[in-house]
Amino acid sequence: MKCENAQQNIILAQYGELPDELQFPLEQHLGICEDCRREWNALLALNEELASTPMLEPSPNLLAASRMRLDEALDSLPPRSISQRFFGNAFRWLGFLQGAPALATLLLGVGFLGGNFIARYQAAHAPQLPRPVILSNSANGAIASVSGIVQTPNSELVQVKYNRLVPETVQGSLDDPQIRQLLMLGTKLATNNAVHADSVALLASECRAGHSCDVGDDGTNQIRSTLVSSLRTDKNASVRLKALNGLEPYVAQDEHVRDAVLDALLYDQSAEVRTQAISMLTPVQADSSVRQVLRTVSSQDVNPAIRNASFQVLQGSADIQ
Repeated sequence: MKCENAQQNIILAQYGELPDELQFPLEQHLGICEDCRREWNALLALNEELASTPMLEPSPNLLAASRMRLDEALDSLPPRSISQRFFGNAFRWLGFLQGAPALATLLLGVGFLGGNFIARYQAAHAPQLPRPVILSNSANGAIASVSGIVQTPNSELVQVKYNRLVPETVQGSLDDPQIRQLLMLGTKLATNNAVHADSVALLASECRAGHSCDVGDDGTNQIRSTLVSSLRTDKNASVRLKALNGLEPYVAQDEHVRDAVLDALLYDQSAEVRTQAISMLTPVQADSSVRQVLRTVSSQDVNPAIRNASFQVLQGSADIQ
C-alpha cells in the first residue's frame, strides 16, 4: 500500500468507514511506515482532544449581528445576470403552478400516463426469466440481508436473493491453530468491545507463556503482528495495555516489537501505557535508539512521573556503558 492510499484510509478508519478488506493492509503499512504511523497517532490525539472539548452554542448577540451583516450583504449584491433571472422566473412559474392546482394536476396526469405506457411497453418486450428453484429452508439460520429482487414481467413470480446468518461455535485448546486464528479475527471483527478485549488478552497470555509466538520461517509471527497492530491502532487504552503486556518477552529479540514499544512511549495518549513501555525497555536500555527515545521523553513528556522514570532508566544505561 502506498502512502497516498494509506493517508486516505487512515481518515476513513478514524471515522469507522474503512472497509474490512482494507483494514489489514493499512495495519501492515502502519507497521513499516513511520510517517503514516505518526499521522495515525496525531489523528488519534486530535479525536481525543475534540471529544473532551464541549460544544458551545453561539450567543444570541452573535446570531443577531450575523443576521444584520447578511442582510447588508444581500442589499449590496449587483444586478442579476440573464441566467440568474431565467432560474428565478422558473421558480416563480413553479410557484404559479402551486397556486393553480387544476393545471398542476393536468401536467402530473400526463406525466403519469406517459411513464406508465413506457413501463408497460418495456415489460411486454423484456425476455422471460426462468421460474426460480427454492434451494434453502427456514431451518438454516436467521436471514442476514436481502441481496437482490427480480420480478418476472406481467406475472406475480418474484425471485428474492438473500443471505443467511448461521452462528457457529468451536471449542478447543489455545494451542489449536483454528482457535488462534479465530482469536486473531476477534481482534478485528468482534461484534462488541468485550469480545475484542478478551481476544487480545488471550493472545497476550499465549505470548507471555511462550506458546505459538516464535518467529516462523518467513521471519514473522501472526500473533505478535496482531498484538503490535493492537498496540499501534486500538482506541481502547486497556486493550493497548494488554497487547503491550503480551509483547514484553520479545522486546530484546524482536526489533519490530521494540519499535512498537518505542512508538507507544513517544506517542501513546495513555500515561499508564507509556509507563509500562518504560519498564519494558529496561533490558535494552543500552540500545542507541532506546536511549534516544528515553532522552526525548525525559525532557518533553507532559507527565512529570514519566519524565523522571525515563531519566532513571537513562541513567542506568549510562552506568552500563
